[in-house]
Amino acid sequence: MTTEAGTWMAAEIAEQPRVLADLARRTGEFREVAERLERSRPRFVLFAARGSSDNAALYGKYLVEVLLGLPAGLVSPSTTTLYRAEPDLTDVALIAVSQSGGSPDLVEVTEQAAKRGAFTVAVTNTPDSPLGAAAQRTLDIGAGVERAVAATKTYTATLLALHLLLAGGGAAVDRIGELAQSCLDENADRIGAVAQRLRFADQVVTTARGYSLATAQEAALKLAETSYLVTRAYSGADLLHGPIAAVGQETAVLAVTGTGPGGAAMAEPLARLTQQGAEVLRVGPGDDAQLRIPDLPEELSPVVEALPLQRLAWALATARGYDPDSPAGLRKVTETR
Repeated sequence: MTTEAGTWMAAEIAEQPRVLADLARRTGEFREVAERLERSRPRFVLFAARGSSDNAALYGKYLVEVLLGLPAGLVSPSTTTLYRAEPDLTDVALIAVSQSGGSPDLVEVTEQAAKRGAFTVAVTNTPDSPLGAAAQRTLDIGAGVERAVAATKTYTATLLALHLLLAGGGAAVDRIGELAQSCLDENADRIGAVAQRLRFADQVVTTARGYSLATAQEAALKLAETSYLVTRAYSGADLLHGPIAAVGQETAVLAVTGTGPGGAAMAEPLARLTQQGAEVLRVGPGDDAQLRIPDLPEELSPVVEALPLQRLAWALATARGYDPDSPAGLRKVTETR
């Protein structure tokens, strides 16, 4: 029995309101680990991740730095696996993020971090994985089996899991399933029009600032791996430092502009991009956005921002004749050292 191109990815995108609503009801599990993390009084927090999980970890980094007031960073796994570095991780928290929990480098980083004094937490869709066994605490994102190669529901579930761990719940979190469904429904008729505008683009740039930078990076990854587009993701600030010179009329720009300081800081990059003739498509709240996002607290918005961009990646891939369920040369689980 064969399936149409993109069947699994489309189904898994549609599952996300339920997945997120179910996860939001498990705040107690995350509160216990959050309290253990607080008792450990870390000097700083490190994240270990690859691929889409690395973009989720960037979101977690903003949560730690802004809401917890602690330094945070993304580890380079090869410093452990290839160079055998042995940093002092006493009073450090290491959060390893992986949907499969199977990549040997992340497992080794987590094991070695614990030996060198870190408190280790795994955030994964596979709690009985080697990563889950290696960490001192394991949080199951509960997204269920994901059959499409491109991560969709595991990505947004990971974002919400990190929010529950590092920022807690709240009224908006309690409504996250409803808000996610509303976002998918409102953009259903918009996706096709945006996909047509991008179908023949030579290059695509995604850009954002603050928490939404993770969304821009994930959108670039999804477009690259499903439609084989040349994509680059930039912070709006970095874009002004030089790369904007290469952006012109042949470039399509997906700009994520949410609420809060991050969204406000995108005003200057957007003005400059428009002056240079780039086709700018905005993702955010408001009637002038091509893809509309509910008006959420900035620190929660990336959970929902990803949804129409995932569906855009699916629509663009199928319009260009590709199967986003099985991108060329990619596997569901990538094992790296």
